[in-house]
Amino acid sequence: MRGAAVAAIAASVAVPVLRRRFRLPPAATVAATVAGPVGLATLKSRTRTRDAILFAQQMWAFTMVHELPYDDPEALRRRLKVRYTIRFDRFIGRGRLLNTRLQERLTPAGGSVTALDRVLTFAHWAWFLEPHLSLLYIMVRDETRFARAARQMGAAFDLGCAVYIAVPTAPPWWAAANGYTGNDRVERRMLAVGEETFKGAWPKMYETVDGNPWAAMPSLHFGASVLAAILLGESSRTAGAIGWTYAGVLGFALVYLGEHYVVDLLAGLGLVAAVRVGEPAAQPLTQAISRSVQRLERIAGS
Repeated sequence: MRGAAVAAIAASVAVPVLRRRFRLPPAATVAATVAGPVGLATLKSRTRTRDAILFAQQMWAFTMVHELPYDDPEALRRRLKVRYTIRFDRFIGRGRLLNTRLQERLTPAGGSVTALDRVLTFAHWAWFLEPHLSLLYIMVRDETRFARAARQMGAAFDLGCAVYIAVPTAPPWWAAANGYTGNDRVERRMLAVGEETFKGAWPKMYETVDGNPWAAMPSLHFGASVLAAILLGESSRTAGAIGWTYAGVLGFALVYLGEHYVVDLLAGLGLVAAVRVGEPAAQPLTQAISRSVQRLERIAGS
């Protein structure tokens, strides 16, 4: 049992990394990433450190699995949805995309990088740490709330990943670059800031983090930041206020920078509502899984 657990942890890292080189089937990658947290929980009794590592494994699994469809871009392109989000946002914007309206109003002639571009871009990049730092804060301040908070955040990412796979949707910058938005021009403002900030290292960095450009609906950027604000608010009013401020700035940034449509943000809010409302209904299943893993832990420990 202990040997199998160690092998599961190793496979959860190695299989996703090597999947393209050895052309492994997607199911093998998904199974390996799921097995990793089970392996760790089998080997180690629950501690604060184990909880943190389990969530890190969860996020590693999300990152790898949400990239899987883009391993075959041509097949994914045949399923790609582009127009429904444009129609919805044009309805909201009374005939024009809100991305375009914001960029025309706030971007100077010639499209040079502004201070606003820099601030909003760095706010966008900060998201890659913000949900995790929020959970770390909850763990340190009130450890009794951490497991529930991590479970909700993990569920949000998992549900979002499922939608990415089932309904691949293009973001506004991609739709505009490929001629789908007509006269509504949308630039990916982040690119100019990245080139200015990181110089020659930027192309490689951009290629590394942009693993699946067609994972845009719902916006997990916005949804996770809102969920983090809610969870922070349950631990501390001040932390919650900071979380909500960040979520508001990020929501504006995502639309202005051309990363997401407004409908993507609304879908992210819907995802958070589903997680919060659906948690009691899912509790019997999560408890059953927990009991099963605890049995494995007892067997391995004996």
